[in-house]
Amino acid sequence: MKIVRTISECRHALAALPRPLGLVPTMGALHDGHLALVHNARERCPSVVASLFVNPTQFGQGEDFEKYPRDEARDLALFEQAGVDVLFAPAAAEMYPAGAAATVHISGPLSEAFEGAQRPGHFDGVATVVSALFAIVAPDVAYFGQKDAQQLAVIHRLTTDLHLPVEIVGVETVREPDGLARSSRNVYLTPEQRATAPALYRALLAGRAAAGEPAVSAGRAAAGEAAATPAAVIATATAALAATPFVVDYVAVVDGDSFVPESSLGPRSLLIAAARLGATRLLDNIPLVSTALTSATPDQTTLSMTTPSYPSATQNVSVYPDGDATNGKAGLPWQT
Repeated sequence: MKIVRTISECRHALAALPRPLGLVPTMGALHDGHLALVHNARERCPSVVASLFVNPTQFGQGEDFEKYPRDEARDLALFEQAGVDVLFAPAAAEMYPAGAAATVHISGPLSEAFEGAQRPGHFDGVATVVSALFAIVAPDVAYFGQKDAQQLAVIHRLTTDLHLPVEIVGVETVREPDGLARSSRNVYLTPEQRATAPALYRALLAGRAAAGEPAVSAGRAAAGEAAATPAAVIATATAALAATPFVVDYVAVVDGDSFVPESSLGPRSLLIAAARLGATRLLDNIPLVSTALTSATPDQTTLSMTTPSYPSATQNVSVYPDGDATNGKAGLPWQT
């Protein structure tokens, strides 16, 4: 793996690589969700470049930019083990040189509702840095996680509206065995909070169960029975969270492309939620579509998950505290 830290070095390193070229943008603090992006890129693209850059412009005032988990040596080892060809790890001054004033803004509910409302300016920072990475790397395909569904929709809109020649691929959320979505910020959770955290996913599963299968709902509607509604889905998920320590920011059913709240369930319906455990804010979402559900029910503690076939981030030594949610060391309640 070649490590480059300047734009000119990056372009030079990528010039001779065979195409198509896959890009995996990250802010480091790698977990198996990031490695799933690399794994998907590696399967399809003969060349894979990853970026490692904690982007300051997507953090708001009072957010966790300064304490965001960083361990470059660990991340470099994981990237190399996963098969990345080139790693672009620039300094902030390289990405935002003195006098830089251009930003990219996606207007409307897609960037201004939900996460956009909770974190004003966040998606401007995301759109700006992603636009810069696309200009520097010139990838054919770029990979992003479906866990950050609104971000993924923003990036789809960015590439569509600006006619950028980059295919955007959303990769399925990678979860812990108990259902918690993998996230770099999981390291902030105390052991007690970590034991509670899967309740967010279980609440979403309860909401999806309330939605029912589309074919069944359509048949009931044709028979004169009331079909499941987004309001019922939201109420079910919210009620499940009410019995937990979570402080809910929002629970909603939206169109997965536009993030406009839906008045009836459709093929792109997405159940989204954001909630806080102490100082830690967690996001999650699941589609409300006719898919094969896991054999677990919402009241089960352990869910059936597929073991990743790529190198695991939990198998590496970390400078993070012993037993945190990133290094996966044994001995905590959810790992027994």
